[in-house]
Amino acid sequence: MSKKEEDVAQQSSTAPVNDDEPDEWDKRIFSTGCADENANLTDCYWKKKDWRACKDEMEIFRACWKKHNNDERTSTKDNTEKLN
Repeated sequence: MSKKEEDVAQQSSTAPVNDDEPDEWDKRIFSTGCADENANLTDCYWKKKDWRACKDEMEIFRACWKKHNNDERTSTKDNTEKLN
């Protein structure tokens, strides 16, 4: 490999990735109509490391999910057990 080829290879491997465009996961979340609620829920988990400490955020997300009829599109069924 020539010096020029080595330089190009090194630059391409260390160049920052442009992550401004939404990926498939982002597109799916945005299409639910509950992207903000999802972000709040995952932020809560990130901070507290325990889903049980994020019950309020989960309930807000669930309400949004139902409001946008996402149960129908994903065939989601409600868990009948009450969270403690």
